[in-house]
Order: sequence, then structure tokens, then C-alpha cells
Amino acid sequence: MPTLKAEEGALLVSIARQSLVEALGGKASPPPETTPAIEEPRGVFVTLHTYPKMELRGCIGFVRPDHRLADAAALAAKLAGLEDGRFPPVKLSELKNIIFEVSALSVPQAIKSEDAASRQKAVHIGTDGLIIQYGGASGLLLPQVALEWNFTPAEFLQAVCEKAGLPKDMWKSPSARLWTFGAEIFVEGKPGGPVARKMMIR
Repeated sequence: MPTLKAEEGALLVSIARQSLVEALGGKASPPPETTPAIEEPRGVFVTLHTYPKMELRGCIGFVRPDHRLADAAALAAKLAGLEDGRFPPVKLSELKNIIFEVSALSVPQAIKSEDAASRQKAVHIGTDGLIIQYGGASGLLLPQVALEWNFTPAEFLQAVCEKAGLPKDMWKSPSARLWTFGAEIFVEGKPGGPVARKMMIR
């Protein structure tokens, strides 16, 4: 899988922002020229934060690489702004105070061990996101969450269980399925401003 260049990450963030601007009835810039790397199918999440407090304002994405990365970022941005049930829909007037963050995902890798200690060792804080599935419940946390909350691997595993609505120690159950994934993360320094790389895939 190609590693995105800094300018490609900035392009993805621009695509995400312009997609939500257009969805809210604002005037969007002409579509930028894409590159082969962002034409590849990949999973992606778009996260919105208020500025300057950096409070979560919406986050939605796709784990499976079912869409071209550019298209997935555009769609995820619309959904994060308008369809995240935890928050009221974003208004056009808010966008001048919202930071866009785009996480381009690697393909999830299963943690095959059923031993709790081995599962814990398989989680690398700072590079890994987590997915859990148990019965009909599932949950996902992006890699940056563990850093933002200063989690240990065990705490990160507990947190993804809680995200799925499961007891916090369900990750220890042999019946729980776990995956790790990496992400290339690009974020605006200020609303509509320069974009920086926040994290690389392991």
C-alpha cells in the first residue's frame, strides 16, 4: 500500500472540507486533481474538532477499502458533519471554527492469539487502532485515541470494549475477535489552514 506524501494528505483534507462545505450549501472550490495514491481503495475516517478547544464534533468513516480514498474521504466528511448521532448537524457558519482530520487506514490485521497476555502485547500504542467484535456488537478506536488519553495497551483494549457497549474486560474472552490497524493521519493546524502529518502507519 502506498504511503501518502504530505501534499496528498493535504489534498485529502481539502477534499473532506470542500465536500462538507458543498453538502451544507456553501461554495466549494473546483475539484482538485487527484494522484494515483488517493485513487487507491482504502478505509478512511474523518474527524471534526472544534477550534481552538479541540472538542470532538463528529467522526465517521469506513474500515473496509470499498471506495477510492478520495471518494471515501468526501463521503465520510459529509457523514461526520451531518449524520453522527452523538451531535447535532454541523452548520455552515461553524466551519470557520472546525478542524478537519483525515485518517487513511491500513488493512486491519487479526490478533490471532486467544491468550489475554499475548493479546495485550500485540497492541502497540502510538501506531495501532483497535477493532473488537463480539456477537452482534462491534467497536473501533483510531490510533490517536490511545495517545490522546495516554492509554496503556490494557486500557486501550478496555476502551474499545466500552465503545462497543461491552463489559470492559470482554477483550480477554477467547470468543472476542480483535484486529489492529494503522493510519496515516493528516490534520489542519487551524480551520482551513496548513495541514500537517500527525501519524504514520506502522
